[in-house]
Amino acid sequence: MSAAATTPSTPQKEHFLDRIGIPSVLKWGFLGVLIFMTGLGVESNFLTPHLAKLLGSSEATIAVVIGFYSVAVLIASYLSGALSDLWGPRRVMLLGFIIWVVFEVAFLVAIQTGSLWLTGITYFLRGFGFPLFSFSFLVWINITTPVERNGTAVGWFYVMFTGGLPTLGSLVAIGAIPAFGGGAEGETGAMWLSIALVVVGFCIAWFGVKAENGNRRIAPAGESAGQVISSGIRLTLTNRKVLQGFLVRLINTAPEFGMFIILPAVISTTLEWGQARWLTMTVCVYAGNILFNAMFGAIGDRFGWRKTVQWCGIVGSALGLLLWWYVPHWVEPGSTWGFVLSTIAGVAFGIMLAGFVPMGAIMPALVPEHKGAAMAMYTTAAGGAYFLGSAVVAIVLNVTRALGMSSFASNSAVVWTFVALYACAFVMVNHLRVPQDEKGARHH
Repeated sequence: MSAAATTPSTPQKEHFLDRIGIPSVLKWGFLGVLIFMTGLGVESNFLTPHLAKLLGSSEATIAVVIGFYSVAVLIASYLSGALSDLWGPRRVMLLGFIIWVVFEVAFLVAIQTGSLWLTGITYFLRGFGFPLFSFSFLVWINITTPVERNGTAVGWFYVMFTGGLPTLGSLVAIGAIPAFGGGAEGETGAMWLSIALVVVGFCIAWFGVKAENGNRRIAPAGESAGQVISSGIRLTLTNRKVLQGFLVRLINTAPEFGMFIILPAVISTTLEWGQARWLTMTVCVYAGNILFNAMFGAIGDRFGWRKTVQWCGIVGSALGLLLWWYVPHWVEPGSTWGFVLSTIAGVAFGIMLAGFVPMGAIMPALVPEHKGAAMAMYTTAAGGAYFLGSAVVAIVLNVTRALGMSSFASNSAVVWTFVALYACAFVMVNHLRVPQDEKGARHH
């Protein structure tokens, strides 16, 4: 990577935002990501039952459709880093925005035709949009922020990311669905509204951020386009630490996306709390995550990135996930006190999920001479978590139901599969030691 591309563009005089870990030159980009992801989050907690109802398909079939969508997210997440290396993050953000808006309109029209295939194709293509926008901005953060605040800056990115998807998005859905007539009609109206939010978010980031390092190539000038685009894959195949870091980040939020598929019907219908309470629960769960994302980034900067990921992120998330699944089944269905306890259990999962934030600082530190390629693999894993989460649900549900297992047993098998993946991550993260993470190195 060229020296020009790696030199943080920190203002000569630090502002309050710089001191708390948000590069002030990128401040409008953080806000833009928040609003953009709010638009994405509107549909996140009703899409599966919505599609099942309008297309006349089973949840297992819709899980397969979402699985294909997550493949697009996976590919685009890699390209967000690779293309940022090649063109600069700003242009990649524009590309992601255009793709999302065009294919969101096509997707909403396709749903109304009742065609499963047309809906699946447009949804798949839409999946290329948001990673190109959001994760290329994460690359921009990484090349702008001083290393001693890198973990905190990544934490603030995820405050905005999860603040929109699903937290504020769910709040918008709570108000928009009844405003547009309720039921499937109200859900459709809410999804059209989400386009306006995405446009506003993009405009704030596009016109608000003026940092010049986002307009230029990050990769060394001597590398061809093919070499730049393939560098992340080549690095992963030749560097075991990068591969393990990739897998840890891949596992990180996979359960989050998996629970978006199985929990909406369970909480709202099976356990009799209704859609509004399920959306309220989601807001609470990820509000907890938002509040602790920046904090865990700061904890990682202070006490160690790897230890924070291992004990807070992995162990804490595994325990929180089990609580979020089992507590709602242990309490009285439909009861207010049971809903409160179930929400608290979910909030525990959301808080501990923030313990993975320092992975965004660990990955580029593993190979400081190839930061762009490392970030390409990090963003691939971040988007790939959607793929892994939906794939686990699709595979486990179809296998267990073919074996005649009950709905509760099938869903429980999904949850325990995610716990097993966390156990694998616990082992792998032991190998992700980097010099910047030694005591005192980050404050030299």
